[in-house]
Amino acid sequence: MIDQLEGLRAIGTTNENDIHALSWDDGDKPYSQQFGDHFYSQNDGRAETAHVFLAGNDLPQRWHSHDHFQIAELGFGTGLNFLETWRQWCQHRRPGQQLDFTSFEAFPLDAAAVIRAISAWPDLMEQAHKMARRLPQLTRSPAAWKLDHQTTLTIVKAQALEGVGTWPKKAHAWYLDGFSPQLNRDMWSSQLMEQVFAHTHDTGTFATYTSAGWVRRNLQSSGFNVKKIPGHGTKRHMLTGVRAPSGGSS
Repeated sequence: MIDQLEGLRAIGTTNENDIHALSWDDGDKPYSQQFGDHFYSQNDGRAETAHVFLAGNDLPQRWHSHDHFQIAELGFGTGLNFLETWRQWCQHRRPGQQLDFTSFEAFPLDAAAVIRAISAWPDLMEQAHKMARRLPQLTRSPAAWKLDHQTTLTIVKAQALEGVGTWPKKAHAWYLDGFSPQLNRDMWSSQLMEQVFAHTHDTGTFATYTSAGWVRRNLQSSGFNVKKIPGHGTKRHMLTGVRAPSGGSS
């Protein structure tokens, strides 16, 4: 593992000012010094991804009714959400289907940090390396990578409001995974939630781990029908929602 990490470090990243300042808990659990928060649940980050973002968006079930499915994400972080989604996509997709996964991230981790963070899940490591080798290519221009014949990952290296506002596509499902609303309010602002709603297909959905009241109200005022449901692990609640065809909110 150390040799692999050193090899990825040698590839490097393009701009020291864009590197996310990290510390590590219990060896390989990343903690953002910039935002004062962990990147994923300390109980089981992968189980959190499956519960909150996949099940919260009724995935993988909804994949069956789409030839081309678009997921969008606020906050790429370690790439864990993408990697677990990619793993489940490979298990459930049918021939010819396409998955596009677009993530908006202002401060991407370098490749070595991603590999270290994902090392707790050995069965994700092959895919993690395929993804991480591309990370040094990130610039301010969106990078779209065909990671297999049915899966494309695009990372938009920009502040979320700018990136989503200029994105030319719409999502069938959103993963809202910024750092805690108390620590990173910009990732949950009313202006950003309005852009998320505008870039969601009719009957499209979102899911997020937070149930903060002001976040819920921002999502409702943007136009989503919002529900509070049981959260993952020690979190009592999380939020999910749908864009109704009329665009109205309940």
